Amino acid sequence: MSIKILGIDPGSRTTGFAILEEEDGKYRAEVCDVIRMAKMDDHNDRLQFIFDEITKLIKEHKPTQCAIETPVYGVDPLAMLKLGRAQAAAILAITNQKIPVSEYYPKAVKKAITGNGNASKEQVAFMLERVMTLPDKKLKDDATDALAVAWCHHTKTGHLPANQLKKKMHQNNSKNSWAAFVDANPDRVKKH
Repeated sequence: MSIKILGIDPGSRTTGFAILEEEDGKYRAEVCDVIRMAKMDDHNDRLQFIFDEITKLIKEHKPTQCAIETPVYGVDPLAMLKLGRAQAAAILAITNQKIPVSEYYPKAVKKAITGNGNASKEQVAFMLERVMTLPDKKLKDDATDALAVAWCHHTKTGHLPANQLKKKMHQNNSKNSWAAFVDANPDRVKKH
């Protein structure tokens, strides 16, 4: 059974979207593009357009899960407010279709695909090309970001094969219990 995740990078002028599909351990971007609203003057019209377009995407591609990037505070409070409204319009379109949605901060998204929360857009795009099949056309930055959001969700929900999820941790950062440590290291425990 394949997994389909809709990833969204919200914006009040351009909203990126992507459908990440995984089937038999192979990953591909089923669709990866942007919703453009730059020519619309009224912010309310843009919000309605985001809602309508996301609804159409969900009905057409039938994702089972959705993930959206969380806006981070910027210099311009008005721009941040508009970005938050764009995110809300997308979330409402998703929840109206009864699909679960998760939010991820930009640094978590970058870290999930590159291993570095401060990676550039170019580094994110480079890594996406390495882990999945992308459409033949050149992807817009917002579309690539949306695909990275879907990938982040995929890794955070544990759908990746075990060999891709395992990370070597220092023993002090391990989440195992003390009993598991003792069982795994009997020679390191002193007996009285």
